[in-house]
Amino acid sequence: MNAQSRIVAVLGPTNTGKTHYAIERMLGYRTGIIGLPLRLLAREVYDRIVAQRGPSVVALVTGEERIVPPRTQYWVCTVEAMPEGMGADFVAVDEIQLCADPERGHVFTDRLLRARGLHETLFLGTDTMRGPIAALVPGVEFMRRERLSQLVYTGSKKITRMPPRSAIVGFSVDNVYAIAELIRRQKGGAAVVMGALSPRTRNAQVALYQNGEVDYLVATDAIGMGLNLDIDHVAFSSLSKFDGRRMRPLAPNELAQIAGRAGRGMSNGTFGVTGEARPLEEGVAQAIMEHRFAPLRKLNWRSADLEFGSVARLIRSLEASPANEVLVKAREADDLIALRALAEVAEVAARATDGPSVRLLWDVCRVPDFRGISHAEHAGLLEVIFRYLHEKGAVPDDFMARQIRRIDRVDGDIDALSRRLAFIRTWTYVAQRKGWVRDETHWREETRAVEDRVSDALHEALTKRFVDRRTSVLLRRLKQKEALLAEVNDKGEVTVEGEFVGRLEGFRFSPDKSAKGAEAKAVNAAALQALAPQFHLRADRFYNAPDTEIDFTDQGGLMWGEHAVAKLVAGPEPLKPQVEVFVDEAAGAEVAEKVKRRLQHFIDRKISTLFEPLLGLQRDETLTGLARGFAFRMVENFGIIPRARVAQEVKELDQDARGALRKHGVRFGQYTIFMPLLLKPAPTRLRLVLWSLAQGLDDFPSAPPPGLVTVPVDAAAPKGYDTMSGYRNAGSRAIRIDMLERLADMLRGQDSRAGFEATADMLSITGLTLEQFADLMQGLGYRAEKGEREKQRPVPAEESGQQAAQDGAPSEGEPSAGGEQPVEDRTAADQPDAERTAEEAPVAESSADADAAQVVSPAPVEEAQPAAESADADQDKTEDGPEIEVFYTFTWGRGRQGGRGRPERGEGGKAQAKGGKRGKGKPKGGKPARKPEGARTFSARPPKKDDRIDPDNPFAAALMGLRDGK
Repeated sequence: MNAQSRIVAVLGPTNTGKTHYAIERMLGYRTGIIGLPLRLLAREVYDRIVAQRGPSVVALVTGEERIVPPRTQYWVCTVEAMPEGMGADFVAVDEIQLCADPERGHVFTDRLLRARGLHETLFLGTDTMRGPIAALVPGVEFMRRERLSQLVYTGSKKITRMPPRSAIVGFSVDNVYAIAELIRRQKGGAAVVMGALSPRTRNAQVALYQNGEVDYLVATDAIGMGLNLDIDHVAFSSLSKFDGRRMRPLAPNELAQIAGRAGRGMSNGTFGVTGEARPLEEGVAQAIMEHRFAPLRKLNWRSADLEFGSVARLIRSLEASPANEVLVKAREADDLIALRALAEVAEVAARATDGPSVRLLWDVCRVPDFRGISHAEHAGLLEVIFRYLHEKGAVPDDFMARQIRRIDRVDGDIDALSRRLAFIRTWTYVAQRKGWVRDETHWREETRAVEDRVSDALHEALTKRFVDRRTSVLLRRLKQKEALLAEVNDKGEVTVEGEFVGRLEGFRFSPDKSAKGAEAKAVNAAALQALAPQFHLRADRFYNAPDTEIDFTDQGGLMWGEHAVAKLVAGPEPLKPQVEVFVDEAAGAEVAEKVKRRLQHFIDRKISTLFEPLLGLQRDETLTGLARGFAFRMVENFGIIPRARVAQEVKELDQDARGALRKHGVRFGQYTIFMPLLLKPAPTRLRLVLWSLAQGLDDFPSAPPPGLVTVPVDAAAPKGYDTMSGYRNAGSRAIRIDMLERLADMLRGQDSRAGFEATADMLSITGLTLEQFADLMQGLGYRAEKGEREKQRPVPAEESGQQAAQDGAPSEGEPSAGGEQPVEDRTAADQPDAERTAEEAPVAESSADADAAQVVSPAPVEEAQPAAESADADQDKTEDGPEIEVFYTFTWGRGRQGGRGRPERGEGGKAQAKGGKRGKGKPKGGKPARKPEGARTFSARPPKKDDRIDPDNPFAAALMGLRDGK
């Protein structure tokens, strides 16, 4: 060694620029070697030097990586891989305080004692090494470097309250993963850094943190070894670690080494604890902030003077004790444990009998246990490698190929990929050893390629599990305050900067429901910022959309396609509802106003179209007096009023007033005053919505299915629903009001005092069975008396004609005595009132109901059984006896509804005959019927006689004339 060689110990806390100083000193010489504690740090320093001097003069040598150009000048190595005897001008060893490490300390102590540069040697570390270095290295100079920034203890914080740019430190893989998972859920994601990662995976993870994609780093104590990251705060999740043999508390200087990663350059840093870690004692925290630690007194040592005469002699030399009191014999390392195990294998002992064989065995035993398996399993693998090397001179290619092929997979979870990465590191190490494989270049490239593929897959797996890319991208762009680019596809899916963030439903943004916590906030904030121009574009398109793209729902919602954009609310008048739009605040008032204006136009046009007769009635200036007042009542009730509710007002209308109202389509029915055109399905649906708004209902009832004459009564429906839906409740079913008026016309011709039976036309227009019709009639105020009789055999046509001639029955085409001819076949003269004209025909509610006077909508399938089937179900047939049929006799009475007096009359219609009791079991024109046991009989007290004549009845004069003629 040159007599002028300078040895300097550069000591000080973290963030003093020691490593940077060593690199600059090395590059000032022609050749140099620098030893670093971690493979990751060696790669970082290698990249820095290559950036300054180029790759042709820089070598990287670690246990698993060897890049050595032909004209190498500068060697960047892990401390274990530092070449010896090269005579470099400069030598530096970083983190020299690791001499005290129980596992690797003996390697650093050996470099302290024996590694020297021809011109300069630097040892970089903490002040705790001053005493041991002074005792062991004669002529050493000391250089003190002060920290460039302050380090402050901030106590305990929850992980969920960690400030951005924080590193949370764990001391086990499980702990690191648990913390990273929690941060992903709460903060959007974290990068993961562990010593077991390959440099490629570690650099990719660090890049996520350094470029701001994530604000949090979860790491093991690997970050304490010189890795330069932009960390503002370091939090310890634990204060103890497993050192390979036992759990032990971390010493203050070890805590300081990790905490010192906070604050880089001139930026101050903070440190504290989190999770289950107890707060630091005041003295410990103060010592870390002031960089005051107890000096190291003992360094781990193992003899470098090894004897290879035999395995036993080699073991004895490794177990030798140090002569210097500053040094202490290192504990038994993994390589020595493996050597002891292999020495007991007979075949290995037989092979390792000379110096070269023992040296080869020792080299094999120094293969690190990257896999972290048991000592026995690791020794078994080393035995295989030693046998191949000793017997064949190299590990066979086919054996290497098989091992690598099993590892070369990128499927599986993080644990599976981590295991494969550990396994490939073993074979990478083997390939890097000179002379261990025949084609070194091929296998080094092959193992490196597999490691890179598995490393990339592991990085992707870590990122997928612990980083929400969407959130990280959006947060980064929001911090940079750049304009975000949003896109909305034809399905309403919103992407911001290419990341799916939710859906635009009408004019409301619905964020992705999978986003939680901070992720949801970031997604929502980014989306609303980016969607501002999209809202305006969409509002313009909506304003110009045709009415066919807009519709209202039965609950008063307003839809644009499949998306709700507003709802109707009650307005100042029943036919003038208002619009309440569903527009996000971020869209702005201008968009909301444009949407509201367009929807108000839509609903106003819809009402003017569907309620045109009613609006015409409202606007008619020629209506005066009582007619105008009644028109107001019609508008107020959406064109349908039960006659009983306005009986007095109807009575007060003169014929001129009624005529004026009829011109607008008002029909004065026996049961209901209504406008037939408003009974169609579309006006009915809108009428129910407007009525529900006027009533202040929370749940709007839906319109009955179109085309049905009768529907089941909904007991839970709000009062007045049947009328607004165009029906009248009668028993267990409700009948459409226009068909009820047709039925009333038929009933008007019947003798309700003596009793009558249902005709086929009555059953046909209602679409009911005889039992159902009886229930309906009771609901209308009639009594229904059930009976049985012998079924009459059909009479041949010729006999029927002869009998009819004898009885004076009308011939074909003439009306029958029973008055059962269809209403549409009567002439105007036959009708009791001239009002019964074409407007009497039922409203056509579907194409099948175009000729409503003759074609009747069928009853629902489950109800549409013929009356004959109902009768057949009750008849008592025997093999020889007569066939029995069921019939009902209807008379006017209070019926099930308990109505007072006789049924309401249609304008000009004669009053129904008062109910009266018939002879028991004596139906009209038939034999006395046998009353079956248990048969029900419906009866009611007949109403009081009322001789008053309605002066508004068009036949009043005729009736009075008849009375006067008596």
